[in-house]
Amino acid sequence: MSATVSRQRHAADSSGSSFSLTASLLRLSKHIRYENLAAGLSGGVISTMVLHPLDLIKIRFAVSDGLKMRPQYDSMVHCMKTIWKLEGIRGLYQGVTPNIWGAGASWGLYFLFYNAIKAYTQEGRQTELSAGEHLVSAAEAGMLTLCLTNPVWVTKTRLVLQYNADPSRKQYKGMMDALVKIYRHEGIPGLYRGFVPGLVGTSHAALQFMTYEGLKREQNKYKKMPSESLLSPLEYITMAAISKIFAVAVTYPYQVVRARLQDQHNNYNGIVDVIQRTWSNEGIEGFYKGMVPNLVRVIPACCITFLVFENVSRLLLGEYH
Repeated sequence: MSATVSRQRHAADSSGSSFSLTASLLRLSKHIRYENLAAGLSGGVISTMVLHPLDLIKIRFAVSDGLKMRPQYDSMVHCMKTIWKLEGIRGLYQGVTPNIWGAGASWGLYFLFYNAIKAYTQEGRQTELSAGEHLVSAAEAGMLTLCLTNPVWVTKTRLVLQYNADPSRKQYKGMMDALVKIYRHEGIPGLYRGFVPGLVGTSHAALQFMTYEGLKREQNKYKKMPSESLLSPLEYITMAAISKIFAVAVTYPYQVVRARLQDQHNNYNGIVDVIQRTWSNEGIEGFYKGMVPNLVRVIPACCITFLVFENVSRLLLGEYH
């Protein structure tokens, strides 16, 4: 008798939990605005098209672990000149297709999820969200986005790490060829290499968005305007740059670990193996390789993306005054 009652209670609890989850998802879906998707996608695509060569250089420095097969670069300028001399503009734009797809989709989905989660959390409240709530909303949006886009990032990393100037001797001919070959030879796990450090990396975006939102709120408070008032382009650029520098300084090592896991020229047995070998062979500096070219790339990329998003989203939502 008691077992029957227990099963009935368990079934009732499960039914209640399922209903609660469904109700929450329905409430969340009401806050989804595809204008945010379009605006984020626009910002990601524009910034990627302009700054992809710097991303390529950053990844090549990040995986620079002493293997003889890798080209040796003295500096960012030397790296760019070498690639230009061997392969021309085409070489500097290796991997641009998955990067555009990845950046466009990531920023679009991120802004879509982030603004929906933020609005869902704000629902029925008069008070503004706290810094912690912005942090959690951004982290949740980042995890959802990464689940959908990780295969694209693996593909991009593989393409930008093809060092041979002769197209006929390259392992991958393009984005689709890389996706098919990775899936064929490595399966789903191959497409999700670097996923765990990528999840850790959602803290990067969470810290960035928390800082960015806080700066916007304080600036509007200083100007005695509503917290969501439209600011000037210079203000958006300044706040985006500050928030990005802060986030990069705190979280950059995960990007090195992720890039090395996704690199086809080296075999690691997981995150712990990457960390141990990097520390043993290169010390703390190994975890910050490529940070300077990364900052040179991500700060203008972030400024362009946020500026485009803020203006395009308001234009599409009819809030541009």
